[in-house]
Amino acid sequence: MEEGLKNLNGQFLSEENLPAEEYSPLVLAYIGDAVFEVVIRTMVVEEGNRQVNKMHRETIGYVKAGTQAELIRLLLPDLTEEEQAIYRRGRNAKSVTMAKHATMIDYRTATAFEAVIGYLWLKGETERLTDLIRTGIRKRREMQTEDRDNAGST
Repeated sequence: MEEGLKNLNGQFLSEENLPAEEYSPLVLAYIGDAVFEVVIRTMVVEEGNRQVNKMHRETIGYVKAGTQAELIRLLLPDLTEEEQAIYRRGRNAKSVTMAKHATMIDYRTATAFEAVIGYLWLKGETERLTDLIRTGIRKRREMQTEDRDNAGST
């Protein structure tokens, strides 16, 4: 997947574009939202052939604001200083819209996550981008397994 992203990244961008850090956090989140969904859809498809409806439901579970907020909270210790700065800018950005099924805190945290993804995408750091997403998903699954194990032992 990373190779495919490397080939696509930057293909449509001209040399005249701003450096990634100069885009507003909401613009970074705008592109990050799309990139994250493509990465998640690709990961879901890589799990094997099955009904599209099932793949769609799994994808929705990851791309919703609450899950994105959960992922970035798990990833915060793994972010570089530069990525943490983008995270803070994204979290503090004032958007005029909000997700229907998310709290304001989760929505802003998810926007921060998308800003980090968009930033990495525009910088051409697709390997870092996919590593962070995979790490976040792995940590989330481990946490869910621990929660299930703890619930079963009480």
